[in-house]
Amino acid sequence: MRTAVLWGVVRSALETIKREPAAGDVRSGRAAAGEPGPPVPLDIVDVGGGTGGFAVALAGLGHRITVIDPSPDALAALERRATEAGASDSVRAVQGDLGTVFDVLEPGSCDAVLCHGVLEYVEDPAEGCRSARGLLRPGGIASFLAANRTAVVLARALGGHVAEALAALHDPRGRFGAHDPVPRRFGEQALRDLVEQAGLTVHAVHGVRIFADLVPAAAIDVPVGSGPAANVADLLSLEAAASALPEFRAMATQLHVLAGLDEA
Repeated sequence: MRTAVLWGVVRSALETIKREPAAGDVRSGRAAAGEPGPPVPLDIVDVGGGTGGFAVALAGLGHRITVIDPSPDALAALERRATEAGASDSVRAVQGDLGTVFDVLEPGSCDAVLCHGVLEYVEDPAEGCRSARGLLRPGGIASFLAANRTAVVLARALGGHVAEALAALHDPRGRFGAHDPVPRRFGEQALRDLVEQAGLTVHAVHGVRIFADLVPAAAIDVPVGSGPAANVADLLSLEAAASALPEFRAMATQLHVLAGLDEA
């Protein structure tokens, strides 16, 4: 429910990436003969991919995924999930973070980089964006998802924590106090600037979890077609329709920037 918009955008973007089959690949001969064939698998890196919610699903589409995460427990859960899904041959788990990606991967070796919920925690977000760019082949895409500072101001105010809302509004990092578990949040323009200054071209910006965090959980976490869950399909449609509208994505819990590395 809460990642449906993000999944749809990323999946559609991956479908636009074209790769030629390697020499000797049977698909190379078919392409030369003008015959259709299955798409060439993409090499995707999911930084901070944790237990593999995205990675295993992407492997199910035929892609090769490397998940880099600092938590050994999360990576163990990822490997179990991949095995259960029959995708263990397509999913690689590596302990590390955005600052160590080049210890395990060559620059320019990937078709797509997912960086979801990571920039809030890294020491240098600008360097993190440059690392993501450095992994990409020309024509590749990068997907960045980060906490939205406007949303936390609204959330703290609606929760009755007005002083904390005011603190988050004025804090350069969008934090509501010393006990805030998130080191930083981003406004839309600041996030766009980070991505563009890394040498990437922004293709689209979306708001993620605009309404999903406001609707009571009881209306979401039940099977479709029973009771209030009849509203779930409408809620998904509402999230998708509003995600690209500036006036609504300003309220989203997270901001998503889809960017690409231009062809040489």
